[in-house]
Amino acid sequence: MGIFTSCCRPSASEVITPDVETRRRQQTEAAEKRRAQESARGVKDPERVRRAQQRQEEMEKREQELAQQGGANLKWTSG
Repeated sequence: MGIFTSCCRPSASEVITPDVETRRRQQTEAAEKRRAQESARGVKDPERVRRAQQRQEEMEKREQELAQQGGANLKWTSG
């Protein structure tokens, strides 16, 4: 059995390894793919989630702008 597997396995001189830059690029692509899969896990509509996050960020930005301008003059009355 050992004889059969040794003839099918490539020798060390036949194994081609990519250069450092190609390897880094591949690792970066794989990491981005894993990150995208992880963020979309359990989400039926990832585009909807992205839009909701954008709306939330816009609302926070508007609130910060209002706070810098002195805020809105809303009066709370107990009625």
